[in-house]
This record gives sequence, structure tokens and C-alpha cells, in this order.
Amino acid sequence: MLLAVLMASCSPFTLVNSETYNNADLASYHTFRIVTPDEGRLPPGMEMVTYYNIAAAIREQMMDRGFTEDPQSPLLINIGLTVHREIETEPALPPGYMPYSGPYFNGYYPYFMYPRANYWASYYANAKVITGIYKEGVLTMDIVNINEKLPLYSSSVATILENGQSQFRDLKGIAEAVQTLFSKFPVPLLPQYRKN
Repeated sequence: MLLAVLMASCSPFTLVNSETYNNADLASYHTFRIVTPDEGRLPPGMEMVTYYNIAAAIREQMMDRGFTEDPQSPLLINIGLTVHREIETEPALPPGYMPYSGPYFNGYYPYFMYPRANYWASYYANAKVITGIYKEGVLTMDIVNINEKLPLYSSSVATILENGQSQFRDLKGIAEAVQTLFSKFPVPLLPQYRKN
């Protein structure tokens, strides 16, 4: 289903979630800081250049909303990256197909007093055909009041990785992913950055 949504949209990125926690009023904050590699470690598959590019795109979105970057800010933006394999399937048999062979009359199978399924295996009733195997990448951003260890906001964006290559590697892809990540952010863009 995710593949169909991704293919139908213009962007290769889909917003997976965008949630505010603990009744947070993010507009009441004026500063932010982005997690640095020395505060933890890079997620598997993320290189330093990717981290810097994602951080720059997040920084731009926050500044376009009136926030100022401050290394002492209690508002910490944490970054996560996940890559996993997805298998897409569809039913092997058409809808309404009865997998039992045997007698039927005018298109109807008989109703047996003793359930036929108890001895006539329906191996194919839930069979699926694999229609695609692909890798999906998910970029997640958490915003936390780190002084109080209080989660305030989380957002995730997903994309299909073509040939195993992340869309999160090139600047254009990262900018588009982060723009999607902020698409339902509760603090709007400043007027000068809004598209008419």
C-alpha cells in the first residue's frame, strides 16, 4: 500500500507521522539545537556528510519558522534513520475463488454437514504472490525539551530506496525529505517564506 501511495504522489517522500506530545506549545520556544555526533553515534548507514546535510535542512526549516540556533537551548532536535526491507504481495487467487475441487452445481459448492475444511485442506485460500521487494528508508525527527527530558514532537518521512541507494544522500532529496518532515509542523513558516 505504501508503494502505491508513493507512486501516486509527485514526491518520492511520504509523511508517516507528525505528532505533538504533552500538549507542547512549540511556538513558545525561540531557540533550538540539533543533536551532534559527539552526543551519541550516527545511525547505521548514515555518513557524516549525510548527517551534515540533514542537519542543515532541518536548521533552515527551523530558522524559516523564526527559531534561532543556540547550543545551550533546551529544545533538542534528535535525528534517526532506519532502513528496512519490505515485501509487497497480492492474493494469488482471484476474489471469490473457492480453492476446493470437487462437485458443485450451477456455480455453488455444497454445504457439508461436517465441515469439509476439517479434512479438505484449503492450502491456497490465503496464498500470496510476491509482487515486489524493496528497501524503505525512514527519516525521523524528535524534538525534546532535554532539560526536562520531555518529548514534545515527532515526525517521520519514508521513501523507497532505489537500487539500495538512499534518497537521503543528495542535497535535493534531503531538502525535499525534510520539507515533507516539516509539512505538518505546528509552527508555521514566517510570512516571507510561505509560498503564495
